[in-house]
Amino acid sequence: MDLDANAMKKLVAEEAVNRYVKDGMTVGLGTGSTAKFMIERIGQLVAEGYDLTCTATSVQSEELAKSLGVKVVDLDEVGTLDITIDGADEVDPGMQLIKGLGGALLREKIVAAATEKEIIVADQSKLVDKLGMRTPLPVEVLRFGHKHTKFALEQQGCKAELRMKNGEPFVTDGGNYIYDCKFEAIEKPFFLESRLDVIPGVVENGLFLNTAYDVLIAKSDGTVESMSDALIKKRSDVLNVIN
Repeated sequence: MDLDANAMKKLVAEEAVNRYVKDGMTVGLGTGSTAKFMIERIGQLVAEGYDLTCTATSVQSEELAKSLGVKVVDLDEVGTLDITIDGADEVDPGMQLIKGLGGALLREKIVAAATEKEIIVADQSKLVDKLGMRTPLPVEVLRFGHKHTKFALEQQGCKAELRMKNGEPFVTDGGNYIYDCKFEAIEKPFFLESRLDVIPGVVENGLFLNTAYDVLIAKSDGTVESMSDALIKKRSDVLNVIN
Protein backbone atom coordinates (compact mmCIF):
# COMPACT_ATOMS: atom_id res chain seq x y z
CA MET A 1 0.00 0.00 0.00
CA ASP A 2 1.32 3.41 -1.00
CA LEU A 3 -0.89 6.24 0.26
CA ASP A 4 -1.02 9.65 -1.36
CA ALA A 5 -0.73 12.87 0.67
CA ASN A 6 -4.46 13.28 1.18
CA ALA A 7 -4.90 9.70 2.37
CA MET A 8 -2.02 10.11 4.83
CA LYS A 9 -3.60 13.26 6.26
CA LYS A 10 -6.93 11.48 6.77
CA LEU A 11 -5.22 8.46 8.32
CA VAL A 12 -3.22 10.39 10.91
CA ALA A 13 -6.05 12.80 11.77
CA GLU A 14 -8.48 9.98 12.50
CA GLU A 15 -5.81 8.05 14.43
CA ALA A 16 -5.23 11.07 16.70
CA VAL A 17 -8.95 11.41 17.46
CA ASN A 18 -9.38 7.68 18.04
CA ARG A 19 -6.33 7.52 20.30
CA TYR A 20 -6.72 10.67 22.37
CA VAL A 21 -10.28 12.02 22.37
CA LYS A 22 -12.56 10.72 25.14
CA ASP A 23 -16.20 11.44 25.93
CA GLY A 24 -16.70 14.56 28.06
CA MET A 25 -13.46 16.28 27.02
CA THR A 26 -12.83 19.90 26.13
CA VAL A 27 -11.08 19.87 22.76
CA GLY A 28 -9.12 22.44 20.76
CA LEU A 29 -9.69 22.21 17.02
CA GLY A 30 -6.72 23.01 14.84
CA THR A 31 -6.62 24.55 11.38
CA GLY A 32 -5.47 23.29 8.01
CA SER A 33 -5.88 20.47 5.53
CA THR A 34 -5.02 17.72 8.02
CA ALA A 35 -7.07 19.26 10.82
CA LYS A 36 -10.09 19.24 8.50
CA PHE A 37 -10.18 15.44 8.64
CA MET A 38 -9.82 15.60 12.43
CA ILE A 39 -12.84 17.90 12.72
CA GLU A 40 -14.87 15.60 10.50
CA ARG A 41 -14.02 12.67 12.78
CA ILE A 42 -14.96 14.76 15.84
CA GLY A 43 -18.29 15.41 14.14
CA GLN A 44 -18.82 11.66 13.77
CA LEU A 45 -18.15 11.11 17.48
CA VAL A 46 -20.64 13.84 18.41
CA ALA A 47 -23.23 12.23 16.13
CA GLU A 48 -22.59 8.95 17.97
CA GLY A 49 -23.37 10.62 21.31
CA TYR A 50 -20.06 12.02 22.58
CA ASP A 51 -20.41 15.11 24.78
CA LEU A 52 -17.55 17.33 23.61
CA THR A 53 -17.02 21.05 24.14
CA CYS A 54 -14.68 22.51 21.56
CA THR A 55 -12.90 25.75 20.78
CA ALA A 56 -11.44 26.55 17.36
CA THR A 57 -8.16 28.08 16.24
CA SER A 58 -9.75 29.78 13.23
CA VAL A 59 -13.05 30.99 11.86
CA GLN A 60 -12.71 28.37 9.12
CA SER A 61 -12.44 25.50 11.61
CA GLU A 62 -15.24 26.90 13.76
CA GLU A 63 -17.62 27.07 10.79
CA LEU A 64 -16.79 23.51 9.70
CA ALA A 65 -17.26 22.13 13.21
CA LYS A 66 -20.59 23.88 13.74
CA SER A 67 -21.83 22.62 10.37
CA LEU A 68 -21.23 19.08 11.69
CA GLY A 69 -23.15 19.68 14.90
CA VAL A 70 -20.11 20.15 17.12
CA LYS A 71 -20.49 22.47 20.13
CA VAL A 72 -17.95 25.29 19.69
CA VAL A 73 -17.46 27.97 22.35
CA ASP A 74 -15.09 30.85 22.94
CA LEU A 75 -11.83 29.84 24.63
CA ASP A 76 -12.65 32.05 27.62
CA GLU A 77 -15.78 30.00 28.29
CA VAL A 78 -13.71 26.96 29.22
CA GLY A 79 -10.80 26.43 31.57
CA THR A 80 -7.83 24.35 30.48
CA LEU A 81 -8.46 22.33 27.35
CA ASP A 82 -7.93 18.61 27.80
CA ILE A 83 -6.49 18.21 24.35
CA THR A 84 -5.86 20.07 21.11
CA ILE A 85 -5.24 18.36 17.80
CA ASP A 86 -3.54 20.46 15.14
CA GLY A 87 -1.24 20.18 12.16
CA ALA A 88 2.29 21.44 11.58
CA ASP A 89 4.31 22.68 8.62
CA GLU A 90 7.65 21.34 9.84
CA VAL A 91 8.64 18.94 12.62
CA ASP A 92 12.23 18.40 13.76
CA PRO A 93 13.56 15.28 15.56
CA GLY A 94 12.90 16.86 18.98
CA MET A 95 9.22 17.58 18.17
CA GLN A 96 9.85 21.31 17.76
CA LEU A 97 7.56 22.84 15.18
CA ILE A 98 6.92 25.52 12.59
CA LYS A 99 3.25 26.35 12.17
CA GLY A 100 1.29 29.12 10.52
CA LEU A 101 1.31 28.57 6.77
CA GLY A 102 -2.47 28.38 7.07
CA GLY A 103 -2.50 31.83 8.64
CA ALA A 104 -3.89 30.89 12.08
CA LEU A 105 -0.67 30.89 14.13
CA LEU A 106 -1.76 33.50 16.70
CA ARG A 107 -4.92 31.69 17.75
CA GLU A 108 -3.15 28.34 17.44
CA LYS A 109 -0.49 29.42 19.93
CA ILE A 110 -3.03 30.88 22.38
CA VAL A 111 -5.03 27.65 22.27
CA ALA A 112 -1.86 25.54 22.63
CA ALA A 113 -0.89 27.48 25.74
CA ALA A 114 -4.30 26.69 27.26
CA THR A 115 -4.03 22.96 26.50
CA GLU A 116 -2.93 20.04 28.69
CA LYS A 117 -1.93 17.84 25.74
CA GLU A 118 -1.15 19.33 22.33
CA ILE A 119 -1.27 16.55 19.73
CA ILE A 120 0.29 17.30 16.35
CA VAL A 121 -0.74 15.41 13.23
CA ALA A 122 1.36 15.43 10.08
CA ASP A 123 2.53 13.26 7.21
CA GLN A 124 6.12 12.17 6.65
CA SER A 125 6.82 15.07 4.25
CA LYS A 126 6.78 17.49 7.21
CA LEU A 127 9.81 15.90 8.90
CA VAL A 128 13.04 17.95 8.72
CA ASP A 129 16.49 17.72 10.29
CA LYS A 130 16.36 21.43 11.20
CA LEU A 131 13.48 23.87 11.26
CA GLY A 132 13.29 26.32 8.36
CA MET A 133 14.93 24.00 5.84
CA ARG A 134 11.85 23.63 3.64
CA THR A 135 9.30 26.23 4.62
CA PRO A 136 9.47 29.89 5.64
CA LEU A 137 8.76 30.91 9.21
CA PRO A 138 5.46 32.83 9.38
CA VAL A 139 5.49 35.93 11.60
CA GLU A 140 2.25 37.79 12.28
CA VAL A 141 2.69 41.56 12.47
CA LEU A 142 0.59 44.65 12.99
CA ARG A 143 -0.37 46.47 9.81
CA PHE A 144 0.83 49.78 11.24
CA GLY A 145 4.46 50.32 10.23
CA HIS A 146 4.75 46.78 8.89
CA LYS A 147 7.57 47.69 6.47
CA HIS A 148 9.66 48.80 9.44
CA THR A 149 8.85 45.51 11.13
CA LYS A 150 9.98 43.70 7.97
CA PHE A 151 13.34 45.49 8.14
CA ALA A 152 13.82 44.35 11.75
CA LEU A 153 12.85 40.78 10.84
CA GLU A 154 15.46 40.66 8.08
CA GLN A 155 18.13 41.73 10.56
CA GLN A 156 17.71 38.23 12.03
CA GLY A 157 19.14 36.69 8.87
CA CYS A 158 16.09 35.95 6.76
CA LYS A 159 14.37 37.16 3.61
CA ALA A 160 10.93 38.39 4.68
CA GLU A 161 8.07 38.51 2.18
CA LEU A 162 4.62 39.90 2.83
CA ARG A 163 2.05 37.14 2.33
CA MET A 164 -0.41 37.98 -0.45
CA LYS A 165 -3.83 36.62 -1.44
CA ASN A 166 -5.68 37.56 -4.62
CA GLY A 167 -3.30 40.45 -5.22
CA GLU A 168 -3.81 41.96 -1.75
CA PRO A 169 -1.97 41.44 1.56
CA PHE A 170 -3.32 38.39 3.38
CA VAL A 171 -5.21 39.41 6.53
CA THR A 172 -5.42 37.05 9.51
CA ASP A 173 -8.48 36.43 11.68
CA GLY A 174 -6.91 38.92 14.08
CA GLY A 175 -6.75 41.61 11.38
CA ASN A 176 -2.96 41.47 10.99
CA TYR A 177 -0.46 40.81 8.19
CA ILE A 178 1.96 37.89 7.91
CA TYR A 179 5.57 38.00 6.76
CA ASP A 180 6.98 34.66 5.60
CA CYS A 181 10.62 34.63 6.69
CA LYS A 182 12.92 32.34 4.75
CA PHE A 183 16.05 31.16 6.56
CA GLU A 184 18.60 28.71 5.20
CA ALA A 185 17.96 26.81 8.42
CA ILE A 186 17.11 27.84 11.97
CA GLU A 187 20.13 26.74 13.96
CA LYS A 188 18.99 28.12 17.34
CA PRO A 189 15.18 28.22 17.41
CA PHE A 190 14.83 29.20 21.07
CA PHE A 191 17.26 32.10 20.61
CA LEU A 192 15.51 33.20 17.42
CA GLU A 193 12.13 33.09 19.13
CA SER A 194 13.37 35.41 21.87
CA ARG A 195 14.77 37.82 19.26
CA LEU A 196 11.54 37.92 17.26
CA ASP A 197 9.33 38.42 20.30
CA VAL A 198 10.99 41.74 21.22
CA ILE A 199 10.63 43.33 17.77
CA PRO A 200 8.06 46.16 17.92
CA GLY A 201 5.16 45.29 15.64
CA VAL A 202 5.54 41.52 15.92
CA VAL A 203 2.34 39.96 17.24
CA GLU A 204 3.44 36.31 17.22
CA ASN A 205 5.83 33.97 15.43
CA GLY A 206 5.34 30.47 14.04
CA LEU A 207 7.92 28.71 16.19
CA PHE A 208 6.05 26.28 18.44
CA LEU A 209 8.71 25.11 20.84
CA ASN A 210 8.16 22.59 23.65
CA THR A 211 4.41 22.66 23.00
CA ALA A 212 3.80 19.18 21.54
CA TYR A 213 2.82 16.34 23.88
CA ASP A 214 2.97 13.95 20.94
CA VAL A 215 3.46 14.13 17.18
CA LEU A 216 1.76 11.48 15.10
CA ILE A 217 3.35 10.95 11.68
CA ALA A 218 1.52 9.19 8.85
CA LYS A 219 3.67 7.20 6.46
CA SER A 220 2.97 6.22 2.89
CA ASP A 221 2.91 2.53 3.85
CA GLY A 222 -0.26 3.14 5.87
CA THR A 223 1.32 3.16 9.33
CA VAL A 224 1.28 5.94 11.94
CA GLU A 225 4.30 6.59 14.18
CA SER A 226 4.19 8.33 17.54
CA MET A 227 7.31 10.50 17.88
CA SER A 228 6.78 10.67 21.63
CA ASP A 229 6.86 6.87 21.91
CA ALA A 230 9.94 6.76 19.67
CA LEU A 231 11.79 9.35 21.80
CA ILE A 232 10.95 7.49 25.02
CA LYS A 233 12.23 4.25 23.53
CA LYS A 234 15.41 5.95 22.31
CA ARG A 235 16.11 7.37 25.78
CA SER A 236 15.41 4.00 27.37
CA ASP A 237 17.83 2.30 24.98
CA VAL A 238 20.53 4.87 25.83
CA LEU A 239 20.02 4.33 29.57
CA ASN A 240 20.23 0.57 29.12
CA VAL A 241 23.55 0.96 27.29
CA ILE A 242 24.89 3.23 30.05
CA ASN A 243 23.78 0.84 32.78
